[in-house]
Amino acid sequence: MKKMFWLVCLLAISMILVACNGNEGDESSTTDDANTNASSTDNTQATEATATKLEKLSIAFVPSRDPQEIITATEPLKELLTAELATLGYDVDKVDITVGTNYEAVGEALSAGTTDIGLIPGGTYVLYDDGAEVILTATRSGLNNNSDDPTEWNNNKPTTATADQATSYRALLIAGPSAKGRELATKVNNGEDLTFEDLNGANWNVMSSSSPAGYIYPALWLNEKFEKTITDLSKVVQADSYGNAFGRLAAGQTDVLVTYADARRDFEDVWTTDFERSTSIWDETDVLGVMPAIYNDTISVSKHSKIMDDKLKAALQQAFINIANSDAGKEVISIYSHEGYQIAKDSDYDNERKAQQLVQQLSN
Repeated sequence: MKKMFWLVCLLAISMILVACNGNEGDESSTTDDANTNASSTDNTQATEATATKLEKLSIAFVPSRDPQEIITATEPLKELLTAELATLGYDVDKVDITVGTNYEAVGEALSAGTTDIGLIPGGTYVLYDDGAEVILTATRSGLNNNSDDPTEWNNNKPTTATADQATSYRALLIAGPSAKGRELATKVNNGEDLTFEDLNGANWNVMSSSSPAGYIYPALWLNEKFEKTITDLSKVVQADSYGNAFGRLAAGQTDVLVTYADARRDFEDVWTTDFERSTSIWDETDVLGVMPAIYNDTISVSKHSKIMDDKLKAALQQAFINIANSDAGKEVISIYSHEGYQIAKDSDYDNERKAQQLVQQLSN
């Protein structure tokens, strides 16, 4: 009986010890969970605490299209950029978008630090690279026309996009529906060479002097062919946007214009609506000259912006690349015929510098 008594006691003690150990295990598990939750909360708070606060991020666009059209089309960029930068460690209160009165105005704003980011052509960039730094180059769809021979463009209308992405584009000299425009187009399509006298007799529409397609490369083309430049032409009008330039061409106020290839794709619809032409832009216009390839537009940042540093530059590069890869982003950047972006470096635009130097020499 005594043995049985002690066995019962030992069994009871064992059960009590097991129960105690189990309780200690539960308490330990609960404590670990609490510590894990606390650590997770701390990490979230730390991430929020390390996000860089930006009260305003300003972006300026050049007026290659109607300014109000650009403002309307790029409105969604504010939310898209804010969201992308949030994932990259930036809390942006406001994104401000403006369109410069001309190309130079955006370059000057970057140099002065009054705008943080500028979407500007390569020619504008190299003129203002003392105050601007390129971070991205735009990519666009290639075109089915890319010949140096204008008759190949005219025999292969309309110009269409290809699946290939390109980092460069052409500038074109385009004749409109005016009597002089048709006279020049007929001569080119008949295989005859234009003379400088032919071109000097036409009313020209150009863009500002820092526009690669709208001024610089056409000036080089004139110099190469005739040892002349745009300043040697008798009748030149400067447009503040390509929209205005095509409007004047459609109205017969000008005979020829210089533009990027192939801008007619962007103005095909308004040619017969807003510009009130009864015939397609492809039937009423012809290419008279094709300029050498031009490196694509830039996204540049201000060297004098109070908020710009290497970390923000890297974040902006990634943010714009991500935006361009989204459907909503593609729609926004299509206003400039951009389809994507790739990392750029200053030396990519060395040829633009050479072009600018030559234009300046020719102007003196």
